[in-house]
Amino acid sequence: MSYTRALVLCLSILAAQTLQAAGTNRVFVSNEQSDDITVINDKTLEVETTFHIGDRPRGIHLSPDGKELYVAVGNEDAIKVVDPETLKVLREFHAGSDPEDFRVHPDGNIYISNEDAAKASVFDPKTGKKLLDIDVGLEPEGVAISPDGKYVVVTSESSSMLHVIQVPQNSIVKNIVVGARPRAAIFNSDGSLIYASSEIGGEIQKIDVGSFKIVDSVQLGSDSAKPKDLRLGRDEKTLYVAGGRANAVFVLDADNMKVLKQIPVGKRVWGLAMNKDRSRLFTTDGVSGTVSVIDTAKNARIKTIDVGKFPWGVVVDD
Repeated sequence: MSYTRALVLCLSILAAQTLQAAGTNRVFVSNEQSDDITVINDKTLEVETTFHIGDRPRGIHLSPDGKELYVAVGNEDAIKVVDPETLKVLREFHAGSDPEDFRVHPDGNIYISNEDAAKASVFDPKTGKKLLDIDVGLEPEGVAISPDGKYVVVTSESSSMLHVIQVPQNSIVKNIVVGARPRAAIFNSDGSLIYASSEIGGEIQKIDVGSFKIVDSVQLGSDSAKPKDLRLGRDEKTLYVAGGRANAVFVLDADNMKVLKQIPVGKRVWGLAMNKDRSRLFTTDGVSGTVSVIDTAKNARIKTIDVGKFPWGVVVDD
């Protein structure tokens, strides 16, 4: 990366952090089969409202400044942009065939896994313009972005790979073979590690970013465990994994990758989100039509909230 490009990237990230909007103290849940968004108050843990968004919403994330909420509406091939305060749709743009999962880069651009085309697509959500396509493996699914914005990781289900893309060149610098059907990945806060879930393999991999090599992995130890989303706890010594059909969140020691506990939640737990201080973990329980709330100090479920049909994604705006 040239000095000028690096400086521009750093300045845009700093600007986004400086202009961060005050949170709405809301949890937004995308309900894939009822075509709506459930809005939960993150203080009272009560549903505030539900609003229609479109045909098959899944991926859901906030802009870096917190002023816009982005929702991938799969059967409309669109990203819809919502005001998180008023809940009004501000605009929408075409995002390729059946957009599912995506992440927002610190510079504001959106990286979407375009499963049908075997590409990662980059969009400017302000204009709706597609900036470029990046060829990846078959059936790309999950997307993760390092905290400094230097790397984007895309998981390819059928290729059983993580594709590491360097920004701003937007070129693949490494393909990492992992377990069968990788679904999600996350970076730790300093960007030195990647954790990835392999659904069919029922395992979690830990990858060193310096070498892009797997340094540890663990089988979750349950035939019903089909892991998807992951989140690190407050001190980053604990890793939480959505166990899918195991109907539980697996609690792992992030250092030695040992399973410490299973927390029972609703059926077919899929998406995970944390509030800023990581004291609460929110899960989407697809078959149950619920969101479970976990107290991360106690590692226990403290609330179950009825939402729409087949909740998929969740994001906390606090």
